[in-house]
Amino acid sequence: MATNPFDWQSQLVASAYASFPEAKRKPVIGITGNYGELTCKLAEGYYKSVQRAGGVPVIIPPLSDTDSIINTLEHLDGLILSGGADYDPHYADEEPWPTLGTINAERDLPELFITQLAYNRQLPILGICRGIQTLAMALGGHVRQDISDIQQLNHSQEEERSVATHTVTIEKDSLLSKIYSGSQWSIVNGQSSMVNRQSSILNVNSFHHQAVDETGPRFRAVAYSEDGIIEAMESTEYKSIIGVQWHPECLVEDGLPIFQWLLGEAAQYRATCDVHNRILSLDTHCDTPMFFPQNVDFGSRDSKILVDLHKMTEGHQDATIMVAYLPQPTDHPKEFADNIFDKIEDIVAKHNQYIGIARTPDDLWMNKHLGKKSIMLGIENGHALDGKIDNLRHFAERGIVYMTLCHNGDNDICDSARGEHTHDGVSAFGREVISEMNRLGIMVDLSHAAEKSFYDALALSKTPIVCSHSSCRALCDHPRNLTDDQMRALAQHGGVMQVTLYNGFLVKEGEATIEDAMRHLEHAISVMGIDHVGLGTDFDGDGGIRGLSCSSELLNYTRELLKRHYSDEDIQKLWGGNFLRVMRLVQQSRA
Repeated sequence: MATNPFDWQSQLVASAYASFPEAKRKPVIGITGNYGELTCKLAEGYYKSVQRAGGVPVIIPPLSDTDSIINTLEHLDGLILSGGADYDPHYADEEPWPTLGTINAERDLPELFITQLAYNRQLPILGICRGIQTLAMALGGHVRQDISDIQQLNHSQEEERSVATHTVTIEKDSLLSKIYSGSQWSIVNGQSSMVNRQSSILNVNSFHHQAVDETGPRFRAVAYSEDGIIEAMESTEYKSIIGVQWHPECLVEDGLPIFQWLLGEAAQYRATCDVHNRILSLDTHCDTPMFFPQNVDFGSRDSKILVDLHKMTEGHQDATIMVAYLPQPTDHPKEFADNIFDKIEDIVAKHNQYIGIARTPDDLWMNKHLGKKSIMLGIENGHALDGKIDNLRHFAERGIVYMTLCHNGDNDICDSARGEHTHDGVSAFGREVISEMNRLGIMVDLSHAAEKSFYDALALSKTPIVCSHSSCRALCDHPRNLTDDQMRALAQHGGVMQVTLYNGFLVKEGEATIEDAMRHLEHAISVMGIDHVGLGTDFDGDGGIRGLSCSSELLNYTRELLKRHYSDEDIQKLWGGNFLRVMRLVQQSRA
C-alpha cells in the first residue's frame, strides 16, 4: 500500500519515533546568512551540501548582538562563512575605491564578530568566496577592494555557478591538497574528476572582483589562479580553518570533499569538548602574576596575558596552578610572595561566581561541579623563605600546593640547573626544607634544579616529587630538561614530570610547535609510563608555542591526544590526574 505523502504524523512516527534515540548525533554546522530586501536568506547549495556531507545545517542571522552570537556558538560544531557582497573598506581603515561593489552593512560587523569569537574557541571554520575575505578581514590579513587592474583571467563569470570556469593550482603540501586528493577524506560516488593528481590542478567556478592579497601570519596561501590571485588559504596555527575563493557548494559532487573535511573536523571538535565535560583539566604551572604590575584584568580578555577567564573558558581549561615567582635577589621575599597571593585572592573575590581558590584535588572537582574555574597557589623559587623555616609554615597556611626549590641560580636550598654548584646539590638548610615540606603536605618541585640537587631531593623526600614544568633532554639538550635516567628515577619513586611549552626547552633551534610538544609528551610516556606525565605550560613565563599559544588553545592538546587514540582515562592522567595523585598522597601524608 502506498504511503500517503500528506500523512505527516505517520511519517514522523516512522522516522523519529520508531526507535530510540530519536536521531543520530550529527555535527551542527552554522552558516552565516546573507541579507537583502529585509530578508535573511541563503543559497540552497550551502545547507544541502552540509546535509549531504553528514551534518545538520543551521542558518545564522546577521545580528551583531554578541549575546546572540556567543549563545549560538555554544551549540555549534563548525562554522561556514558564506558568500555575498563586498566589505565596507572602512573596517580596514580604507576609503572606498571607485570600483568597489555593493556593500552589505547589515552583515559586516556580525560576521567579523562571529569569526573572531569562533576562532578563539577553536571552532572549525570554512570560508567561501566572501567568507575567505571575512577570514582575512577579521584575522589579520588584507582584502584588495578590486582586482580588475591586476587580473589576467575573468574572475567574475556570468556562467551558471555549477560550471567550472578556470583552474587553480594547489600547493602539494597543503591540507587542501589532501582533501581533494582523497588521501584523507573519501569522496561520495567514486573518485572526484576535479583533481589532476600529478599537477594538483583543480577546476573551479569564479564569481568575484575582490580577493585576499595578504593572508596575514595566521594563514598561508595554498591555491592560486594562473594570474597569481590567491584562491585558497589555510591556518598556520594548527587550527581547522580553510578559506576558498570559489563556490564548492555549487559544484555538486566535485564540491563535496571540502564539506566532508569540515564535518570530520566538526565531529572531532565536539568529541574533544565532550571529553572536557567528563575530565578535569589542570595546567600545573603558569606565571600570570608576573604581569600583575601592568594592571591586567583577569575578567577581561586581556591581550597582555595568556591566562584569563575568557581564555580558560574558550580552551575548556578547568584549573591552573598560579605561582609566585621570585627573582634573585628580591628584597623582603616573604612579603613579595604574600603580595602576589593577596592579589590572586582579590581576583578570585572579584569574580567568585566564576572562579575559586582550590587547595586540594577535591576542591578542584567541587569547583568544576559548581561551574567554576580554579586557581591553586604555588611558589617558584624557595628564595621566598628568606632562609627561615617558619616562613614555609606560613605559606603552608596560605594554601600553597608546591614549591619549586630554586630558579635560574643557586639559592640557600639547592643548586640550580643554571647555577654555580654552590652546595654540590641540596644544602643543609635544603634538607630541613624538604623534610618540613613532607611534614606540611607541600609537594617538592624540582623543575630548575641541577641534576645533583634532583637526585639528592629524590633520596631525601619521603613522598614523591614533581617537576611542574620540564621537558625531555633526549629531544632538546638543555640543562633545564630531564635526562631519560632522571625521568626513570622520578617514575620509580612515584613522581610526575609535566611537559612544558617553553620554546627553548622543546627545540634547540627555530620555532617550536604543538607537534614538538607532543613529541616530548610521547617520549616521556615511553620512558616513564602513562602514570607519570602531564602538562605544565609555563604560560606568561615565556611558555606558549604555535598551536598552544595560550589557554584558549589548550583544547588543541586534547584534540591531539584523541587523534592518537588515548582513552578518556589516559587523557585525564595527562591532564593533571597524575599530578593530583601525587598531590593527594603528599597531602594525606602530612603530620
